[in-house]
Amino acid sequence: MAQHIYIGNDLKAELAKELSGRNPASVFILVDSITKELCLPLLGNEEYIRQTKIIEIPAGDSHKNIETLTKVWLFLCQNGASRKSLMINLGGGMVTDLGGFAASTFKRGMEYINIPTTLLGAVDAAVGGKTGINFNGFKNEIGVINSAESVLIGVNFFKTLDRKNFLSGFSEMIKHGLISSPKVWEHILQFPLDIIDYDRLSVLLEESIRVKEDFVEKDPTEKNIRKALNFGHTIGHAFESYALESGNPILHGYAVAWGMIAELYLSYKKTGFPKDRLQETVSLIRENYGSFYITCKQYDRLYELMTHDKKNEGDGRILFSLLGNIGDIRVNVNVEKKDIFEALDFYRDAVGI
Repeated sequence: MAQHIYIGNDLKAELAKELSGRNPASVFILVDSITKELCLPLLGNEEYIRQTKIIEIPAGDSHKNIETLTKVWLFLCQNGASRKSLMINLGGGMVTDLGGFAASTFKRGMEYINIPTTLLGAVDAAVGGKTGINFNGFKNEIGVINSAESVLIGVNFFKTLDRKNFLSGFSEMIKHGLISSPKVWEHILQFPLDIIDYDRLSVLLEESIRVKEDFVEKDPTEKNIRKALNFGHTIGHAFESYALESGNPILHGYAVAWGMIAELYLSYKKTGFPKDRLQETVSLIRENYGSFYITCKQYDRLYELMTHDKKNEGDGRILFSLLGNIGDIRVNVNVEKKDIFEALDFYRDAVGI
């Protein structure tokens, strides 16, 4: 669990306060090629920024791998990093995932701060302590759970996002609404996605992050109820991994949105999720996220990818987090292959494939 989460517009002042309070031996800022150009200048040119060492990695989830991680470790080693150093991860989920893992493992652990620059990073990857890299074709296959000391969220970053990247982050907020309460769910449904109200977004973002924090506090190491946060991800990650190995990567939030359609159908069939709620959620996703094209020829490969989901227990079963209703969570639901294929059929019909 992060010790401190800041959401606001005065990011420079908040970061200065963090650094003066911690007084680290040295500070490293991890950026990718995009955030170095567009986001790093927004931290200002104060002395404490000029004294930091900048680690730059390539942008994109395809670089969230052991080779990039090794380069970060090597930079830290060659530039005198110690356990008393501090890492600042400035970027989206790829940067905070990989940077958090690098900091958590270098010399058995140095402190780190996350400054997410995407909505997806703010609402998902930067909070909760999950870190890691993709490995052997699978999403987040290697990693540790170790929370950032602080998460500093500058809402102004989100004004620079294009619609696709905004919606990718909003997908995780849809998920948080589904797994929390009818009140939060209604706030999601009422949020205008055509013209973004950023003041209203700040309130909704704080509410969404609180949902995630609540699950993390109850179950820090994901033994039980925290698995609710994986809703939509068993099938969503399979979509994402398949797209990556096919050479046509898709945004994480879009994969989760499409995964939620299939997993809500499983919830309807297996745990009694209301049909009207299923239909309103499918409509919301279909109207804003379009579709990921698959045919029945891909079902076996997608199923194989699902067998590697981290919620599984190694006994051949595929376990899902499903919903009985909004906020009614059922973890470790065993779903048979034929039912998964039926859910994929439903997904294709729902998005018009």
